[in-house]
Amino acid sequence: MFSNHSFLPPTFLLTGIPGLEARNIWVSIPFCSAYAIALLGNSAVLLVIVKDRSLHKPMYLFLSMLAVSELGVSLSTLPTVLNVFLFDAREIGLDACLGQMFFIHCFSIMDSGVLWAMALDRFIAIYKPLQYAAILTNARIFMIGSGVALKSIVLLAPLPLLLRELPFCRSNVLAHPYCLHPNLIRLPCADTTVNSLYGLFVLLCTFGLDSLFIVLSYTVIVKTVLSISSKEGRLKALNTCVSHICAVIVYYTPMIGLSMVYRFGTRASPLVHSLMANVFLLVPPVLNPIIYSIKTKEILKALGRLLCRKVF
Repeated sequence: MFSNHSFLPPTFLLTGIPGLEARNIWVSIPFCSAYAIALLGNSAVLLVIVKDRSLHKPMYLFLSMLAVSELGVSLSTLPTVLNVFLFDAREIGLDACLGQMFFIHCFSIMDSGVLWAMALDRFIAIYKPLQYAAILTNARIFMIGSGVALKSIVLLAPLPLLLRELPFCRSNVLAHPYCLHPNLIRLPCADTTVNSLYGLFVLLCTFGLDSLFIVLSYTVIVKTVLSISSKEGRLKALNTCVSHICAVIVYYTPMIGLSMVYRFGTRASPLVHSLMANVFLLVPPVLNPIIYSIKTKEILKALGRLLCRKVF
C-alpha cells in the first residue's frame, strides 16, 4: 500500500480561465464585479430582513437563510480567485484546499436545502393559507434552517477526510481557481471507488431529494391554483411563486450542466469545465438578490426605509 506522505504533493496549482492566463488582470474585472454585486446584494437583503421587523415572516426568514448560504459560497471562493487573477498566486496546500472544498460544497448544499424550504413555504401558503402562520412558526423555521445546515455539515464532513488518506502522485494542477471535489477526486493514484460512491450518495441525498421535493411541491401548488375560480386569484397566487421559481432555475440549471460535464464530458474543452463551474458558483449569488429585490416590493420598501434612517 502506498504511503500517503510519500506521494502527496505539497501544493496544488490553481488555474484561472484556460487560454486566458496572460490576460488575468482583464479577466479579474468581471470576476471582481460579480463578487462585489453578490456580496453587497446578499448583505443588503440579509441586513434589511434582520433590521425590519415587518419582514420577520416565513418567506423572508427563508430568504435571509438563502442570502447567508450564498454569502458563504462567495466568501469561500473569493480568496483564491483574487489570488489567481490579481496576484498570479496559484499555489494552495492540501489542507487549505480540502477546507475550501468542504465550505464551497457545504454552502452549495445549504443553498439547495433552503430552496426546498422556500418551496415548502409557498406550498403551505397556497395549499393551507388559513393555517399558514400556525404551521410555520418561528420555532419551526429555526428547526428547518438548523436541520438544513446540520445535514450539509454531517454529509460533507467525510469527503475531505476520505481524500486526505489518498496518495496524490499524478498531476497536481486543478481546473479552477478554487478546489472542487469532482476535480480533486481525479488526481489520486489509488482506487477512488469509495470516494466516488460516497460523493454520489451525497449528491442524491441533497440535490436529488431537494429537487424532487421542489417538483412535488409545485405539482400540488399548480393543482391548487387551477382549482381557484377567479382569474385574479390564480394570478395573485402564482405571482407569489415567481421569485422562487426564478431562483430555482438560476441555481439548478448550471448545477445540472456542471454535473453533466464532469460525468460525461471527459473530452470537453477545459474552458467548458471552467465556465460551467464559474457560472454555477457565481451566477446564483449575483442574480438572486436582484430577482427578489425586483419581484418583492416589501424588500425594496424596507431597503428604502433603512437608507432613509441612515441618511436622515
